[in-house]
Amino acid sequence: MKVSDFTIISVGVVLNALAQLGLKAATRGVGPLRLVPGEWGQLVAILAVPALWWALIAYAVSVGVWIIGLSRVPVGQAYPLLSMGYALNLFLAWRLIGEVPNIQRIVGVLIIILGVVVVARS
Repeated sequence: MKVSDFTIISVGVVLNALAQLGLKAATRGVGPLRLVPGEWGQLVAILAVPALWWALIAYAVSVGVWIIGLSRVPVGQAYPLLSMGYALNLFLAWRLIGEVPNIQRIVGVLIIILGVVVVARS
């Protein structure tokens, strides 16, 4: 895989990971969502959280970037790189929102990273 193609795919992965963190940030302000008929206050409240909209924009842009990446790289080579989002989210969730990972999660992510390296070099 060319460095430029890897960069495009990586940008898509980063945007996707940031979107996940934005969605989590949006839910922190309104608490656990409950889908109870007649009780739509939480759903309306989350629509007013800017992090939700930033997350949705990040998702939309990530899809566009991903399409560009797929036009250059076989899907069988590109798709496993999405797994790098697990590692990025683990680190960013810990540093930005205080979610402390346990050892099992860390080992699992290290195994994922090893697999991504193998696939990217193929």
